[in-house]
Amino acid sequence: MRVVVRVGGSVIASPPDPQLIIRYARLLERLRREGHTLVVVVGGGSLARDFIDLARSMGLSEQDQDSLAIAVSRIFASLLGRALGELHSEPIPNSINQVSHSLHQEKIVTMGGLRPGMTTDTVAAMVAERIKADLLVKATDQEGVYTQDPDKHRDAEKIDTLSFEELWGFFEEEKHRAGIHQVLDPEALRILERTRTRTVVVNGFEPENVRLAIEGKKVGTLIQ
Repeated sequence: MRVVVRVGGSVIASPPDPQLIIRYARLLERLRREGHTLVVVVGGGSLARDFIDLARSMGLSEQDQDSLAIAVSRIFASLLGRALGELHSEPIPNSINQVSHSLHQEKIVTMGGLRPGMTTDTVAAMVAERIKADLLVKATDQEGVYTQDPDKHRDAEKIDTLSFEELWGFFEEEKHRAGIHQVLDPEALRILERTRTRTVVVNGFEPENVRLAIEGKKVGTLIQ
């Protein structure tokens, strides 16, 4: 199976969690040896936001702020890659075209952001489109997609299955937007809907949830 794994910075980088990075590396190694083709897109989390705040306080442009955040995400991609050792494809891609080239090495590709103004969710969706992925797994700090932001609304309910069209319906309802925005970027959703890429949003603090999603087990929220 060709799989894009989007690991949120909120999971491994807020604050940086070396043991969780190692657990992801071991999981990815097993999945690769089982024959799966893997591209992992990593976010920069709170550390990236710290650099954005620092750059803003210095009067730097939004493009400069984004560039620094991208650099942080690529550092975490490199950390994960180094934990993978010989199964990791070098160098870290800085374009979608490079991803396709890196996959020819039959190793695991890790990457961060690509250019200012583009979220790592969108990067993951674009990669999924380019490699014709069978599945995109979004490992985040929530159990899945909720009717409302579960951090703010105690009555928020997790949704087990959604269509892309139903997810757009949540975007259109102001009272639901906060929770949805935290788990999937709207531009990424446009790409995933167009390509009909099956997507599963899972709790990323348990790396085994990624395996469960790949195996088609009931976990997180399935979007298709």
